[in-house]
Amino acid sequence: MTAVFIIIGVLAGGAIGIWLTTSVLRNKLLSKSQQVLKDAEEKGEIIKKDKILQAKEQYLQMKGEHEKRVNEQNNKLRDAENKLKQREQNLSQKVDELQKKSNELKGVSENLNNQIEALKKRQAEVEKVYKESVTKLEHIAGMSAEEAKQQLVDAMTEEARAEASTTIMDIVEEAKITAAEQAKKIVIQSIQRTATETAVENTVSVFNLENEEVKGRIIGREGRNIRTLESLTGVEIIIDDSPDAIIISGFDPVRREIARLSLHKLVTDGRIHPARIEEVVAKTRRQIEQEINEVGKRTCIDLGILNMNHELMRMVGRMKYRSSYGQNLLQHSREVANLAATMASELGLNPKLAKRAGLLHDIGKVPETDPEMPHAIFGMKLAEKYKEHPDICNAIGAHHDEMEMTNLISPIIQVADAISGARPGARREVVEAYINRLKKLEDMAMTYPGVVKTYAIQAGRELRVIVGADKVTDVEANKLSFDLSKQIQNEMTYPGQIKVTVIRETRAINYAK
Repeated sequence: MTAVFIIIGVLAGGAIGIWLTTSVLRNKLLSKSQQVLKDAEEKGEIIKKDKILQAKEQYLQMKGEHEKRVNEQNNKLRDAENKLKQREQNLSQKVDELQKKSNELKGVSENLNNQIEALKKRQAEVEKVYKESVTKLEHIAGMSAEEAKQQLVDAMTEEARAEASTTIMDIVEEAKITAAEQAKKIVIQSIQRTATETAVENTVSVFNLENEEVKGRIIGREGRNIRTLESLTGVEIIIDDSPDAIIISGFDPVRREIARLSLHKLVTDGRIHPARIEEVVAKTRRQIEQEINEVGKRTCIDLGILNMNHELMRMVGRMKYRSSYGQNLLQHSREVANLAATMASELGLNPKLAKRAGLLHDIGKVPETDPEMPHAIFGMKLAEKYKEHPDICNAIGAHHDEMEMTNLISPIIQVADAISGARPGARREVVEAYINRLKKLEDMAMTYPGVVKTYAIQAGRELRVIVGADKVTDVEANKLSFDLSKQIQNEMTYPGQIKVTVIRETRAINYAK
């Protein structure tokens, strides 16, 4: 029991000690928290005072700025008020001036009204006097004023008609005399201002050689080289007529030029044999086609003609290798173009349109196929096909009176064409007839079936016809030669005799690779 009380006493003493300790700690903590709160309150007061001071300073600053702006606005308002007052004074002065002018105008208006009334009265008196005078004159003359007026008008009309008829007759007679003189003047000036050359076209070309030894190589073994060259180009090559030269004869300038250039390339290269000749002739033919395009383009540039269709330009280039009555067709067309442009300028027409029509007027003479119609009509159809101006198309078609002229350019082209062809030395009828005969020979042979190429050579004394080996037999080739010779004999007129040679050739070609 005692032990129990002792334990209870010990526990009670410990509890009391703990309670005392806890009380002491609580008191310390309370004192510290009170101190912290006190410090926080003091800092808060300090911060509050600082913020209040800053707010006061900011308020004072904003107040000063606001007062400054208010003062500025007040000053502006005062200035505006002063200006308004000044304008009001000026308007008051103007109103007073306008009132004075209005009063003055009222006075003037009253004076004008009085004058108008006086004039009306005077006009009424004048009209009354006029009517009385007219009545007296009508009574005296025995007719009314309208009748007298009509009689006077009729008399003046008859007199004016008589004078007009006389004047018109004088003008017409003077115009006829002046027109003839002006036309002669324009034609003469056009001819004088256009420099031309006489016709120098012929049917042979000369190829000069460095020495006679080259001729043997050109002839080849048993003449195979020269025969190949003649058959490929369609010309006659004369070897022995002149020293150090070869004469190339043919009516077609394109063929002669191809043969001449081919000979030049073969002689320069040194390799002359049938296969090489075929290669060179084919290459030269392509080169001539390219040159034709260049000539057409250069001609248009020289004459100042723009925007021409490429195919028409190519036909212009082909004119270089065509002739008309011995006159080079390109030179003739350029001459007509220049003459037409000169005349059009003198007459006040479009010289560019006339020059273009002059260049194209004979375009129907250079087709690659026979059109079977007049060259003027065919040329007009070509121009229409390639969208040329309607006036140009009509000028081309009407320059030989094969259709009606519809514009002033057409007669100018006809006159220029006549001037170019009629001047001395321009054309040679004999050469033209000879060339037409050779062309007719070739065209006649081409009508037979199986014919590939035809060449009139030896000045038209021989017609060489090349037929396809797969289309014509030997027997048919003999018959073709006979029939063609009979047709030539019956339908053509020519001096001497014409030899018809039909060539049928078979080739076997392979390549070793």
